[in-house]
Amino acid sequence: MAPPRVPVIAVDGISPFHLSVPSLVWGGESPAGEIEPWPIRVAALRAGTLRTSADFDIDVKHGLEAVRGADVVVVPWWGEPECAAPDELSIALRDARDDGAELLGLCLGAFPLADSGVLDGRSATTHWKWADVFRERFPLVALAPDELYVDEGPIITGAGATAGIDACLHLLARRQGQRVANRVARRIVAAPHRAGGQAQFIERAIPETGGDPLADVMRWSAANLEADLSIDTLAARAHLSRSSFTRAFRAHTGTTVARWVLEQRLGAARELLESTTLPIDAVAATAGFGGTALFRQHFGRAFGATPSQYRAAFRTR
Repeated sequence: MAPPRVPVIAVDGISPFHLSVPSLVWGGESPAGEIEPWPIRVAALRAGTLRTSADFDIDVKHGLEAVRGADVVVVPWWGEPECAAPDELSIALRDARDDGAELLGLCLGAFPLADSGVLDGRSATTHWKWADVFRERFPLVALAPDELYVDEGPIITGAGATAGIDACLHLLARRQGQRVANRVARRIVAAPHRAGGQAQFIERAIPETGGDPLADVMRWSAANLEADLSIDTLAARAHLSRSSFTRAFRAHTGTTVARWVLEQRLGAARELLESTTLPIDAVAATAGFGGTALFRQHFGRAFGATPSQYRAAFRTR
C-alpha cells in the first residue's frame, strides 16, 4: 500500500513546532526510520515566503492546489481563531473531505475546519484556552474541551502542542497498526499511546521510577491485564481508600480508572492481534477481557472493526 499524500497547511506567524509535528511522526529519518515516509508537502494559501513565530522565515513552494488528490490534510495551527478562515481554504477543505481525504485539525487548526463546516454535527476538541471562543463561534460542533484528541472517523481534532503528536500517532496506528505507531513513538521518545479521552491538563506526569504508590500500581496493572483491576483492588495495592485512590488517579492521569484500564487492555489486544496467531478468545483472555463477547463489543466500539477484521488488515504489515 502506497503511503498517503499529506499537505500540511501553513499560515503567516505559524509556530515551527506545530508545523513540524506531522513530519516528526510520519516523515523520513536518517538513518531510515520505522515506516516508509509519507510524502509531506507544506502548503499555504499561496506559495511564497511566510514568517514564523521564531526568528526565521520559510519558503513555501505550494499553494492550495496541493490539497487536491491528497489522502490526509493537516491544519496544524491557526493565527486568528476569532476570525473566519478565508473562503478559499474552506472550499479546499470541504472538497478534500468530499474526495475521501482524512482531515486533521491540530490545536487551533480545529478552527478553520469548523469554519469550513466539516465539523457540523460532530465532536471536536481544541486548545483549552480557546474553548469559549470555539463554542461561541461554532454552536453546531460538540466541543470536548478536556480531551487530547477526538476521532470522528475521517476527521480528527487535537488539542495544543504535544497533543498533536498523540493525534498523529493515533492516525498512524489506525492506518498501519499499533506496533508501527509504538515503534515510531519510541524513536521520537513519546508516549506510545495516550488515549484521546485523557485530559489536556493534568497535575503531573506519572513517574518512571519507583517510590510513588500510584505509579507502581499503574505499572503493575499494565503488566497484569488479566488480573482483577477493579478500583477496590488497585486502591488496596496502593494502600489508599477507594475515594482517595480515584481522586489521586484522576489528578495524575486526567482520566478515570476504568477508562485507563480499558485503554491498556485494548492496546494490548491490538498488539496481540498484530503480532501473534493466538485465537480471538485467547487474545481476549490475555488482554484481560475475560469473555470474547465483551472483548468484541469494546473492540468494535473503539476501532470500528471486529478483532478478526483488524488482524486481517494489520497482521502482515
